[in-house]
Amino acid sequence: MHLVSIAMYVTSQPLEDATAELWSFLRRTLAQAGLEDLPETRDQSIPYDEAWLRPDLLLSQTCGYPYVKNLRGKVRLVATPVYDHPGCDGPSMCSFIIARKDSPLRSPEDLRGTTAAINSPESNSGSNFFRAAVAPLARNGRFFGRIIETGSHGGSIAAVAEGRADSAAIDCVTYANILRFDPDLLQDIRIIAETPRGPGLPFITSGDASDERVLLLRSALHAAIKEPSLAATLGTLGLVDFAVLSEADYEPLLSLAGDAPPLRAGAD
Repeated sequence: MHLVSIAMYVTSQPLEDATAELWSFLRRTLAQAGLEDLPETRDQSIPYDEAWLRPDLLLSQTCGYPYVKNLRGKVRLVATPVYDHPGCDGPSMCSFIIARKDSPLRSPEDLRGTTAAINSPESNSGSNFFRAAVAPLARNGRFFGRIIETGSHGGSIAAVAEGRADSAAIDCVTYANILRFDPDLLQDIRIIAETPRGPGLPFITSGDASDERVLLLRSALHAAIKEPSLAATLGTLGLVDFAVLSEADYEPLLSLAGDAPPLRAGAD
């Protein structure tokens, strides 16, 4: 049985229901095209990042920075979602740098020497974009006074709202989803800047997948975009299209990381 693990943006019940409906359509479409051993539901028993290198992987979604840093040559790109949210531009996206509403911080320059929250050092949106945004302001490779790691964008938002951190960088798709489905989490938060942009979170399949399978997956995803009965589902997910990008399209994410100092403490 193939493994399907789509969980990167599933942070609320409406998104869970819509993702389940999307997979149900994809499963029917792939079955009609002759693909066998398709699971009825997505596997939610393993962490999403553990699914990426499973040999039985059929479809998953990964972060762009882990893809270009660790997964290239080990998985195959299928397609990159195009979301209809502020901060998105075709298959590219940015993160929003946030602070508390009652904070005096008004720009990235004001963050010098303060405490920043990141979800993970390997996150493109929560760490890689963030450090690229403040890199021009760093002195001797240092900018923030302190870094805390929260484990998730939701955790970073909570850290800022509760005063444990002064700022964080939040994936613009995640921010839009929270604004729509859990707005109370953002009631004490405001956006002070946008980070640089880069290609969004790609859908991937196993590294040994045939060209035929990759084409079938792409065809099913594009069919979903055109399916009238999925209009409400796609609206919930914010999905308007899928783009087929190359490894070269993701390469700038690695260059972005190379040009920017690591997020570390020390303002001088």
